Amino acid sequence: MKLAKPLPGYLVQRYHGWKATAYAENRGWYRRLAEEGQRPRAMVISCCDSRVHVTSIFGADQGEFFIHRNIANLVPPYEPDGDHHGTSAAVEYAVSVLKVVHLIVLGHSRCGGVQGCIDMCKGKAPELEAKDSFVGRWMDILRPKYDLVAEIEDAARQTRELEQHSVVTSLENLMTFPFIETAVREGTLGLHGLWTDIGEGGLENYDAAEGRFVPV
Repeated sequence: MKLAKPLPGYLVQRYHGWKATAYAENRGWYRRLAEEGQRPRAMVISCCDSRVHVTSIFGADQGEFFIHRNIANLVPPYEPDGDHHGTSAAVEYAVSVLKVVHLIVLGHSRCGGVQGCIDMCKGKAPELEAKDSFVGRWMDILRPKYDLVAEIEDAARQTRELEQHSVVTSLENLMTFPFIETAVREGTLGLHGLWTDIGEGGLENYDAAEGRFVPV
C-alpha cells in the first residue's frame, strides 16, 4: 500500500505540543487509563460532522464517553444477518461489555446527511439514489420519516424537524436490539435523545412522554 502524502506538518506540531503539555502534566492519569482500561458511564452516538464536539459540549475528560460517530447519528435496526455492522457492533460492545448506564443519541443543526435525505426524497440528489452510494443507502434508514415533514414549507424548519426525527429513529431502532430492550426494561440502561444547535449553543432533550424536544 502506497500512501500519497506525509502527515501534515501542522498535525505533527500539534502532537508534539500536546505531548509536551497536556500529556506531560497528566502522565499518571493517561497511564492509569491505559493500564486499568476504560470505564465510561455513557455511550454517545453522534454525527461525523466536525462541528459537533461531544466532549466539549459536556466538559468531559478522556475516558468518560464511549463515542461512536456516523453520518446523521443514525442507528440501523437490529439485523443479525452475519454482515458488517459497525454501529451495531459499537452499541453491542458498549452495552454488553462496557456496561454503560446511559446511551445518548446526539443530533445537530445544519446536518448535511439529513439535508441529503431531504434532497433525495425531493428527487434533487440522483447521485444518492445510486446503489453504490454508501451515503444514500445509509440515509434510507431515515427516509421513511420524510413523510412526516414533507408538507412543511419552511426549509429551515423542515430540516430541523427531520434532524430531530433522526434522533428519534435511532432511539426506536435501538429498542429493537434484544439486549438493549432487556437493559432498559430492567432499569440498568437509560436511552436519551438530544439535539444541539451549533450556532446558538443550544441543547434540547427528547421528552418521550410528550413526544417533543425541550430545552435542557
